[in-house]
Amino acid sequence: MKQIASFTINHMKLLPGVYVSRKDKLGSEIITTFDIRMIRPNFEPVMLTGEIHTIEHLGATFLRNHKEYADKTLYFGPMGCRTGFYLLLGGDYKSKDIVALLIEMFEFIRDFEGDIPGATAVTCGNYSDMNLPMAKHFAKIYLEKTLYKIDDERLIYPA
Repeated sequence: MKQIASFTINHMKLLPGVYVSRKDKLGSEIITTFDIRMIRPNFEPVMLTGEIHTIEHLGATFLRNHKEYADKTLYFGPMGCRTGFYLLLGGDYKSKDIVALLIEMFEFIRDFEGDIPGATAVTCGNYSDMNLPMAKHFAKIYLEKTLYKIDDERLIYPA
């Protein structure tokens, strides 16, 4: 079986950042998949499901209500390894094109107060597995250690 592209990346060299993971064509449209890497793989403890689930709900709500990106957002969700998220946008993008969007989104998560959108038994399959304080913590860390200091090395996959 052919190895998928994401398994060819040396995760021992992968740093937190935002990377174009792949670009796919669907008809005449391009779909850009971003790797939003929050945790350094195999070096730092991974996020637990409560904070990941909370970031997913808040991030997806933010993106699908964004004035510019609402209609371009196809998917925002966690990586199985619990070190980050995937964002799929309709369009041909580079990582640098969405840094401002990610800053806006993670500031929204960091500063969020109130009920988590969609966190009820009727609207979510595991609504009780949420951790807003830790989601806010991880958003703050990602902003301070990564997005506010992003450089070209974190805009492409390392070799």
